[in-house]
Amino acid sequence: MANHNGKTEKEKFYACSTKGKKFEVVNPLGEIVKVKGKKLDMQIVEDPDSFTYIIYKKKKYHIEILEKSQNKYTVMINGVWYNFSIETPISYKRMKTLSKVQVVSRIENIMAPMPGKILDIMVEENGEIKEGEPLFILEAMKMQNEIVSNVSGKVKKINIKNNDSVMKDDVMIEIEKA
Repeated sequence: MANHNGKTEKEKFYACSTKGKKFEVVNPLGEIVKVKGKKLDMQIVEDPDSFTYIIYKKKKYHIEILEKSQNKYTVMINGVWYNFSIETPISYKRMKTLSKVQVVSRIENIMAPMPGKILDIMVEENGEIKEGEPLFILEAMKMQNEIVSNVSGKVKKINIKNNDSVMKDDVMIEIEKA
């Protein structure tokens, strides 16, 4: 992108996690990747079988984009699913402004990140939960995924039971934020 002096500027983007964390990413398509102004020694490589990997700190991580809808992505890295959006600085400011205007709900809905089967529920209704503590085990594609709480609070309602089959975005548990 050229500025008014004709010099090329590095493009800035923001990767925003579903937990509300923001990471500034500079020049994501170039050779150098910077996150929060810090240069990362990271490579993205594709092997002869068309699998894509990130090599970071001499470790190889299998990566696959599972879903893309406009600027929202679901990415699997080494079998763990991550949801995030990519925002330009202008769209990020707009998103922050709109989020301040919206009425803040005290209820956090924990939704299924993927279709699967419930193997174990680790919380009870009216029980206290802290951010990062496990809620339930979801089996998907023969892998067991521990789903953790992204908020602290009180479990208001559990909409699932063991051996239930669920679809992506089904509301599993409702938590009243502390």
